[in-house]
Amino acid sequence: MNDDADLLTRAAAGDETAFGALVREHTPRMYRVALRITGSAAEAEDVVQDSWLAAWRSLASFRHESAVSTWLYRVVTNSALALLRRRRPTISLDAPEPDGRSTLDSALLAGADPGPEGRVVRAEEVDAVLRAIGRLEVSQRVPLVLRELEGLSYEEVAEVLDVNVGALRSRLHRARVALLAELRER
Repeated sequence: MNDDADLLTRAAAGDETAFGALVREHTPRMYRVALRITGSAAEAEDVVQDSWLAAWRSLASFRHESAVSTWLYRVVTNSALALLRRRRPTISLDAPEPDGRSTLDSALLAGADPGPEGRVVRAEEVDAVLRAIGRLEVSQRVPLVLRELEGLSYEEVAEVLDVNVGALRSRLHRARVALLAELRER
């Protein structure tokens, strides 16, 4: 964390190498968030690029009151939400990560090797969960992605979304209930 703060301070002073190090370190996570919110690999790439441009422009305004990663999650979340407001079509989260596996895939497929049949069943379960997340309202999908798929703490997600922890817990509860309802329907 201190390395990120140092890199950000150096980048704000014009050190492009420091900014490049931030980009290399945080782009994969930012891409995952953008992909899960937008549902499109191409749009996620655009969101990440827009986010880095926005971050570059506002380096000097970073107040060091939160972790650099939390600030970047906020920037990418805001960029992804802005894109959704501009387009408004149905969202699918079927696109894989650059390595071919999502964070959720890794979580569900972790553990002992279940064999070929078990892997197929688990892969189908992962797909069903990701499709169900994609059908959630944006106000439910975003906190769920940040908390459950990205593993941010309640406090970090609340900071990214600029809500208090109580409101976040309420949104997450509604998102989980809606997700379960979606999964039961299928």
